Amino acid sequence: MLQDARARTLELVAGLDRERLMGPQLDIVNPLLWEIGHLAWFHEHFILRGLDGQPPLMSEADGLYDSARVPHGTRWSIPLPPLVDTLAYMASVHDALVRRLAGREPTPQEAELYQLVTYHEDMHDEAFTYSRQTLGYPAPTFAVSTSARAAGSGPWPGDVPVSGGIWRLGSEPGDGFVFDNEKWAHPVPVTPFRIARAPVTNAEFAAFVTDGGYREAAYWDPEGAKWREGCRAEHPVYWTRRGAREWTVRRFDREEPLAPDQPVIHVNWHEANAYCRWAGRRLPTEAEWEAAAAGAPALPDTLSETKRAYPWGVEVPTPELANLDGGHLGCVDVAAHPEGDSAWGCRQMIGNVWEWTASPFLPFPGFAPDAYKEYSEPAFGTRKVLRGGAWVTRSRMVDNAYRNFFGPERRDVFAGFRTVAL
Repeated sequence: MLQDARARTLELVAGLDRERLMGPQLDIVNPLLWEIGHLAWFHEHFILRGLDGQPPLMSEADGLYDSARVPHGTRWSIPLPPLVDTLAYMASVHDALVRRLAGREPTPQEAELYQLVTYHEDMHDEAFTYSRQTLGYPAPTFAVSTSARAAGSGPWPGDVPVSGGIWRLGSEPGDGFVFDNEKWAHPVPVTPFRIARAPVTNAEFAAFVTDGGYREAAYWDPEGAKWREGCRAEHPVYWTRRGAREWTVRRFDREEPLAPDQPVIHVNWHEANAYCRWAGRRLPTEAEWEAAAAGAPALPDTLSETKRAYPWGVEVPTPELANLDGGHLGCVDVAAHPEGDSAWGCRQMIGNVWEWTASPFLPFPGFAPDAYKEYSEPAFGTRKVLRGGAWVTRSRMVDNAYRNFFGPERRDVFAGFRTVAL
């Protein structure tokens, strides 16, 4: 797992010169050269230094790579080592982590920390990928690849009903490694609702754009209107109009025709909410989303108390069940992966695109920060919850309970949405 994450990181920076590894200073990206050094520092900080009490392998590492100490805006101006030295530091830390477990099983504490640093690297690898999209760099080349048979499977319209009841939102003790913001499951009342079988497609969102959805004030709440006016948004960020009803989309460094039946992606919460108002729909709450993904019908017409780890059951994700791990190097049509349907008939609740929910990112009752104290707590109350994972999200990390969170203005992440009937 640790080696696989590092291999993905190296794939994502391979072939980039120093100019591209630094990139322009933007609020939504980090210099990739800084970010890979930060990954090595994070591994060293939590395990070699935090657990073993070893001295730092790079004396100046805390002043360069500790994200809690190094303000975002200074990461372009601090004296970062060249790539060859950064990679050598990464290799030294990685080799030390591998050696310390040679020939033995990790203790429970070690296992938890090794998972933490691996999943942290997985998150940054996803950020590397959408940073390459933001900056217009060539698409990455991943070692994994998946059959393209699902790519052109078409639309999947309609709603499915989900029963009401008391839903235990969050992870349960005994679920294995979970992040602190998922702790712990607690009862939340859910009334019966109807949720879309699939995420909103490009074709559906294009109808909103063509109908003047970005210009109609009634569809935008005050915060959304302020965002829209501030950046003069008229359509999703990477779309370009070609004629009256034709669109292309920039995918990394190439322009491609907009695929009508793929999920709309790179839309923020404000755009998703405005679409819902136009369509006479709404975003699901976090509890509704999780109930539709992890729940099952029970008699009489209530939610089952049993929760599924994944929409399809307990089997870990495979390329047949979900579009994850970068195997397709992009989205597939929303009708793909019928084997991965939830018990209610919702498709692609794991993989393809992250899905915005209506819910703010807040702590669950009894929240206490884990070892990575800066992960969740600073973001409470300022972000929105996303669920489900995107095409590049690592399958080992995401499940029905995983909570992602971003500011409602973020269009750079691999996010779309599905809707609920009013």
